[in-house]
Amino acid sequence: MKRPSSSFRRDFLKQGATALAGASFLQMASAAAGENENPAVQKKSENFIDTHVHIGWHFDTNDRWVDGGEAPDQAALYGAENAYVTLMAGFTTVQSVGAPSDKPLRDAIARGVLPGPRILTSLDQMTDARLTPQQLREYVRKKKSEGADLIKIFASLSIREGGTPTLSQEQLDAACGEARVQGLRAMIHAQSAESMIRAARARCTAVEHGVLATEEALTVLAQNGVWFDPNIGLNFPNYFEYKPRFLGLGNYTEEGFAAMEKAHALGGPMFAMALRTPGLKMVMGTDANAGAHGQNAKETIERVRIGQKPMEALIDLTSRGAESMNLQNTIGAIVPGLEADLVAVDGDPLTDITALQRVRFVMKAGKIYKR
Repeated sequence: MKRPSSSFRRDFLKQGATALAGASFLQMASAAAGENENPAVQKKSENFIDTHVHIGWHFDTNDRWVDGGEAPDQAALYGAENAYVTLMAGFTTVQSVGAPSDKPLRDAIARGVLPGPRILTSLDQMTDARLTPQQLREYVRKKKSEGADLIKIFASLSIREGGTPTLSQEQLDAACGEARVQGLRAMIHAQSAESMIRAARARCTAVEHGVLATEEALTVLAQNGVWFDPNIGLNFPNYFEYKPRFLGLGNYTEEGFAAMEKAHALGGPMFAMALRTPGLKMVMGTDANAGAHGQNAKETIERVRIGQKPMEALIDLTSRGAESMNLQNTIGAIVPGLEADLVAVDGDPLTDITALQRVRFVMKAGKIYKR
């Protein structure tokens, strides 16, 4: 099926719901969303997509951060809760990168026994910089056999540890090359400019974070067609809000939080530089951690505040997200033949981007979850 043009998608978002998507579908959606009751305040959009979350991460009963190591039944319940609040916020598809507990949650939602967004998952995060190129290829093949939808690889340290590169060009070439062979996408955690450049030269699929990016790094991403997801609007503020719940666990030290404060101050200028980079493809991902699920739209709101045009931000949130995950023939636009995902918000996000936080209606695959 031919994909709608970007001008088509812009026109759709500008006009709200129109007959472009097929009369029967839109008549049903309009009635369900209550458009006839107050047509002036509701705007309908394609589904929202978050390309970077950690759907199972949560706070426990002691208000402390948990990212694994607990009883499977407990982990499943928290993951289901996070999935539900994410769906109610209008996000019908997310990419969780990643934990083994993502798989049963992904599959249960796909079977229709739990309400939640579609989940694509890496099932794990490759953080061992000691692996040889051959071992990295074997890691990719193993994740493929386990049912991963993509590969998540750390090519730099956490920003709490300085963000310096951890993988060589040879290592990234091997990992991302094997991912292509296996038909998988490769998402790369890269904070520093050098780690971003290495990922781009390895033709990995997407680079996350990039808070220490330079003009050269962003240009190399654009030249190699690598997607960029800067995660500037939700992740750091969420850490700061819930600092006592993270502090003292792993690298969440006072020094680590000081490093995040410095990185957060760099995020706005870095994103403005990314907006000026010709040909750079960006998507909307939040790196949503415990406490952030359901608040995903804050990322888009911050991007617009910094200077992104609302229309471009909405396209990053919808059709570009789908394209970056190779789902453009399934979701990301409201046209006949694609799955019927629809979100209605109170207000017009083209004039008030905070309307994205006022979700009144959610449909996923033709099923209404919120009205």
